[in-house]
Parts: sequence; C-alpha cells; structure tokens
Amino acid sequence: MKSNPLPSAQGIAALIRSKAVSPVEVARAHLDRIERLNPKLNAFVDYQPEAVLAQARHAEQAVLRGDRLGPLHGVPLSIKSSIDVAGHRCETGSRLRAGYVAQTDAPLVARLRAAGAVILGVTNAPEFLMAWETDNLLYGRTNNPWDLTRTAGGSSGGEAAAIAAGLSAGGVGSDGGGSIRVPAHFCGICGLKLTPGRIPSTGHFPKGGGPFALLGVVGPMARTIEDVRTLYEAMAGSDDGDPCAAPVAVRELDEKEISNVRIGFFKDDGRTPVTRETRAAVDRAQRLLTGAGLRVEHCLPDELEEARRLWWEFFGIAGGMILGPMLRGHESELSPILREFRGWTSAAPAHTGESLLAAWLGRDAVRERFLVQMREYPVLICPTASIPAFHHGEREWRIEGKTVKYLDAWSYCEWFNLLGFPAAVVPLGHSDEGLPIGVQIVGRPWEEEVVLAIAAKLEKERGPWQAPPALE
Repeated sequence: MKSNPLPSAQGIAALIRSKAVSPVEVARAHLDRIERLNPKLNAFVDYQPEAVLAQARHAEQAVLRGDRLGPLHGVPLSIKSSIDVAGHRCETGSRLRAGYVAQTDAPLVARLRAAGAVILGVTNAPEFLMAWETDNLLYGRTNNPWDLTRTAGGSSGGEAAAIAAGLSAGGVGSDGGGSIRVPAHFCGICGLKLTPGRIPSTGHFPKGGGPFALLGVVGPMARTIEDVRTLYEAMAGSDDGDPCAAPVAVRELDEKEISNVRIGFFKDDGRTPVTRETRAAVDRAQRLLTGAGLRVEHCLPDELEEARRLWWEFFGIAGGMILGPMLRGHESELSPILREFRGWTSAAPAHTGESLLAAWLGRDAVRERFLVQMREYPVLICPTASIPAFHHGEREWRIEGKTVKYLDAWSYCEWFNLLGFPAAVVPLGHSDEGLPIGVQIVGRPWEEEVVLAIAAKLEKERGPWQAPPALE
C-alpha cells in the first residue's frame, strides 16, 4: 500500500485475494490518510477507527480461513451522510438532524457489506442536499483536493473529495440534479447516476417519494469505471422501500453489441455556454471513441430547454413544497445556501393540483419524444457542467461573453434527472488552471450496462487515472 497510495478498489481486492496485503493493512493505510488529510478537506464527518479495524480483522480472518471472498472483500468504502449506515450519523448536513444516528444499514450498505466491503464512515453534504457545493452550519465546507480554495461540488461533495484524495477507495452518493456527476467532474473521478429504482434509495434522507422519486437516485462513485461497475453490480436490485424499484437484472454485453452502438455528441446546448476546455474534452471523447472503431456523430437533441424547465418544476418548486413543513419555524438554524435555495423556490407560486399534473404530463411527453430521438443514437456524449470547480461561494461566471448563473451551470445534468436516464461521468481533460473536467455518457432507461461499457472504452483510450496534486 505504501508504493501506491491510490490503487483502484479492484486493485485492492486483488491484492487482498492474493494475500499480498491484509485487510487490516489496507484499513490502517486509509485511516492514516484520513487522519492526515481530512483536516484539510473536511470530507468525512463521522468515521470510527476501531469499528473500521474490527471490520478489517473480520475480513482478514475470512482470508486466512480460505473462505469464498466477495468482489469487494476488504475494500474500504465511504457513504454519503444522507444514507443510513448503522452506528453512524445520518444528519444530511443539517442542525435539524444533529446527533441522529442510524440504527440499521440501508439496503445498499448491507449489500456492499455482503460483497465484503469495509465501511469507513460517512461524508459531508450540503444541508438537505439542496446545493452544488458542500457547506453547512453543522460541519462547514468541503474543499476540493485539486485546489483547496474551490468546492468539491454538491451534494455528494464529501464523497468525491474523499475518493479523489485516496481517503476512500470508492463510495456512494445520491443525485437529483447532478449531485453525483458534478462532484465527480469537479474532483476528477467517475460517477454513475442510474435509472430510478436500479439501486434502492431505501434508507436515504430525504426520502424519495412522489415527484422526487422521478428525479433522485443513489449511485456509485470511484476513481475508475471498473470500480463504478463493481459497486453498481453489488448494490443493484429492487427493494420494497423504493417506489421506483423494478426487478431488472444486471446484463452481460458482448463486444459486438457495444461496437454496433451509434453515439451522438454535442458540445453545448445553444443556451448555456461551456468553457473552451470543456468543449475540448467533449471533442477528445469523440476522437477517442472514433479511434476505437465506434460510430460517433454530432447530434443535438430537441426538448433540452423544456426538460430543464420541467426539472425545476419538480426539483425546485415541488422540492421546496416537500421541504417546507420540515423547515418551517427553523429559519434561523438553516445554512445560508439552504436559505438561498428556499428564496429561489419561493419566487414562483407553489404547485396546485392542476399545475403539478400539467408538469407531470409534460415530463412524460418530453421523455417520449426524447426516447424516439434516441432510437438513432442510444448513447449521447456531452458536457457535465458549464465550468470546472468554482471558488467557494461563487454564483455566476462569464463564459464566451455571456453570464452563466448558478442554477443554469448544471443544466447539462438536470435534463437526465427529469428524464430518468442513466449517465456516467469520466474525467477527460483539465482547465488552464489544472482543474479536472469530466464528460457525460448518457443512455436510455435501464441500459446502465451500455453506458458503462462505452465509458470503459473511453477510459481505456484515455489512459491511467490521474491523481490530484499531493496534499501532504
């Protein structure tokens, strides 16, 4: 572990299976990095070294006995603090939940443990997850390991920072409007937003229900697509607690099936500009996949602006209505960024039954038309966001002579939450300041395996994963 502090999760598992290292050695190495680097990053908000070592010793005994080992045996993982992990805080960054400790594991956590994972602890998130940066009054802000003056993103910012800096080998975030993909893009790692219900959101707070169930998912984050795939396969499967759950089995794809997939790409949507380096990253994706023998052609789908507008009807207006009763009377205890979000959501009238029904019907109509377009291009490549990681507290940026506002910069992710499409992020470039830039690979509902296969090809053509500059 000393020669390479950032091996992949699969690399760690292989070393443990071969007995080149022990689960206890791996756990100690990660705990040491947490002790040294977490004060700079503020990624973990609750980790318990003795509990971690107890898990690792148990994993080590299984190796010594010659037991059959799971795909994640002894691999240290982290979990976003909005997901139940037995014995750990699940406060979702809010003073209103301060001190809340989960009594049981969420199903996805139990599945990771069954695959052999060692759970390190839980990571920071913005209050009630309503931001694309991670900061709250309970634990403060999380810093980006590439530049401590910048955000790691949100709402899974603690996860992204921990994984990118090697405090964790991988983990789980959640995503209702880019909250896995934006932090992955900002921190130079991979992430997967799934079709709702593919991995159960049971045990997540806020609970996914009503219109929010159409948008919000939980999903894997890691330094490589291979690791993302392993985590996905370990967690996938229906659960009665998830209203979108469906018994869709994980599929194996052959090379011929992938080589025949037609891919569309676009570098911007014509409404919200992206940085020059972001356009270059999408160009690079197109060149690499074409060089790998795939057919990649320009395709700008219709309905993007309508999808963005309808996403806000659900996430912003309906989301504000869902959170309202929980927050009422506690305004003085709320984090500034949550108060800011409430100001945005209250700027429009609350939904009536008629307006919510109209939004829901509009969403389904847009989804139908979008799926018809994707008959020709079942996979799309596009930016993840307008910009790379921003300085803490920034709210607008000047790009190509236009001002891009905070809520608009992430529209490239929001469309696919509204539509319920799976989307992965792969790091593929850097800004002039040396910040990572990820591109987004999008597929049709329930076709995560296709998305991951294309992402894996892109990653292979790109070359080895690049770690952030040394923090020590």
